[in-house]
Amino acid sequence: MRDLFKKLFGSREPESVTIAFDSIPAMLNEREAAACRLLKEQTEKPEQNIRNAIAQLQLIITTIAGAEHDSEIHPKLKNIAKNTLPQYIRAMNTALAKELPVDIELFYPAVVECVKNCLNSINGPGRYLQIVFPDEMKASRKGIDAIGHEINVITAALGVYRKEMTAITGARTIYAAIHDSTGDLEKTVEKGQRAIQRIREAAERIAEIDRDMAAISSDPRMAETEEKKSVIRTMEQQREEMARTYAAHSMTASHVLRKAEKIASKQKHTGEVGTLKHAMSLLSDHELPDSTELATALAAACPIAERMIAAGEVALKNKEERTIFTDTVRFGSEMGRICAELHMREIACRSAHEEILAHPLIVKAGSLEREKTQLGAMLEKEQHAQKELEDWQQKTREHIPVLRKELKNKVGEIMGRTVQYSDDFPSTA
Repeated sequence: MRDLFKKLFGSREPESVTIAFDSIPAMLNEREAAACRLLKEQTEKPEQNIRNAIAQLQLIITTIAGAEHDSEIHPKLKNIAKNTLPQYIRAMNTALAKELPVDIELFYPAVVECVKNCLNSINGPGRYLQIVFPDEMKASRKGIDAIGHEINVITAALGVYRKEMTAITGARTIYAAIHDSTGDLEKTVEKGQRAIQRIREAAERIAEIDRDMAAISSDPRMAETEEKKSVIRTMEQQREEMARTYAAHSMTASHVLRKAEKIASKQKHTGEVGTLKHAMSLLSDHELPDSTELATALAAACPIAERMIAAGEVALKNKEERTIFTDTVRFGSEMGRICAELHMREIACRSAHEEILAHPLIVKAGSLEREKTQLGAMLEKEQHAQKELEDWQQKTREHIPVLRKELKNKVGEIMGRTVQYSDDFPSTA
């Protein structure tokens, strides 16, 4: 028959309602208030019945506590009842004495716990009292059953209420997410515009710097600096060639002097060891020594090595060593001269460099290059941040309609209707 009616009249679609998006919080508040009112209406009477039943149970327990045993029951049962009754009365009083909260959501678990404890008492020590106090125990069970019936009514009402509140809470969470995302999206529009402006300004300044540097490169005065740079390169090459000659002579002489120092150490000639070590230290120092000090040290050390060479204690291995130690006076003088000239060439190169670096065009070009480097780093950082912002904006714009649809369905479930929005999600530029 039901299928026949469906064929004749079709299945009825839920009624449709159109609401404004901004009206949803107020509607949810109304639904919450209605759910609270309904819960109160549905549980007010069961709650009162439960409180009355608990009071009645308390009266029964008080009656049992002061009642006389039936004289005709078996002595053994009397003894069991005598021992069990105080335990039962104490357990029931403890269960019934607990205060029940006014709030129904707190009242419910408290009364469930109360009933559970009462049943445990009746099914535990209370089972021995059923023969001694049959009417009272029967009334106790009946009272507990009555409470259980009222609890079932509250259970059903709370189930509906909690389902409604879960749906309302879910809808509020989605609405808040949409509201926050929309607000954040609006804020980022201005932030993005400021970033674009900074990127544009940095790019324009870099382009301006490139034009300025191109103008400097074509300035006739730059030819003068290029000529000076060429002269400096020649000076540096000559200095490096002389430094290589100095280093080669130093290594060769140090090798022979080191062998002489070992012989002097074996012979325990402490003074000669110190003289030889001082000369080797100057020759192997990474910093160029004072030319006079070097010449003096070689003049003192070389004769020691010459004596050992003549005595056959130190052997010369190659042509370079023989050239140096054949005429150590000339070698010492030559090394002093080379050392002094290297000092002068170093000073000349440094002075020429400083002169070029002080040239107005070079100073300006260096300043522009540093500024361009700083702007380039800033521009890269701004562009990266702008890209991340645009990606976030795109994802948020795509996600908000999904959330709005989810909220629409959630509100529709709460209202039991098909919901449509009266306003569309605004496109934020």
